[in-house]
Amino acid sequence: MHAPEKAMIEGLLQPSHLLIILVVALFIFGPKKLPELGQGLGKGIRSFRDSMKAATEEPEKIETPAAQAGDSNTQNKS
Repeated sequence: MHAPEKAMIEGLLQPSHLLIILVVALFIFGPKKLPELGQGLGKGIRSFRDSMKAATEEPEKIETPAAQAGDSNTQNKS
C-alpha cells in the first residue's frame, strides 16, 4: 500500500469521523429506524462469524449436494 492510501485509511477510524458518520446516518434514517438497522447489522455479523467458525472447525463434515447425489447413485447400483 502506498503511504497516502495508508494514511487515508487510518484517518477514517478516528472518533471525530465516526461521530460525523453517526450524525449523517441519524439524519438519513431517523431516530426510529437507526436501532433496527444496528440490530440487523449485529445479527448479520454474528451469523457470519458463527458460520465462519463452523466452517473452520469441521470442514470434512460439509458435503456438496452433487457429492451426496453421486454417493446415493453408487449405492443403488450395488
